[in-house]
Amino acid sequence: MMHIILKTSFLTHRMKQDISKLIESLKNAGAIKEGDFILTSGKRSRYYVDIKEACTDPAILARVAEAFSELIESDTISGMELGAVPLVVAISILTGKRYIIIRKERKHGTGKLNIGEIKPGETVDIIEDVVTTGGSVLKSANTLREMGAVVKRAICVVDRQEGGSEFLASNGIQLFPIIRISDLRS
Repeated sequence: MMHIILKTSFLTHRMKQDISKLIESLKNAGAIKEGDFILTSGKRSRYYVDIKEACTDPAILARVAEAFSELIESDTISGMELGAVPLVVAISILTGKRYIIIRKERKHGTGKLNIGEIKPGETVDIIEDVVTTGGSVLKSANTLREMGAVVKRAICVVDRQEGGSEFLASNGIQLFPIIRISDLRS
């Protein structure tokens, strides 16, 4: 049984089919890689969830964007470079919502940590490809909050179910995964 969280507790037949097709597409694209990996969090893992590579296929990226569009509640979305960039762009094109990119560090030019502006008090949903510990989402949220945004929600393609959801909840952010790793590795 899939453990998928959507806005409502009722999944339509179409939504179930769409998520099932997305899971199948990710598996067929080799999104789960077995081996020895060091994750962004610094954790070592025997598998890697490669959403970035899978989303280079426009059909998969479109399915991911459609799934996200069912969950977005704010008028603005945001994500951290690199993994979230194609996701937020695809979602923005599909939904017409503005987006903000968060940089990992200050860069040349303006030296800002963001591309795109925030209006004070504006609510922003954070978009992420994979959540393990939640550290990258919290870093994005803190940057957005320093800019005056209200951040209470994050949406990810895959939750690795390694404590990220609980960590984010303890920092005032509810995580909405489209897929949990238990769905992908079954």
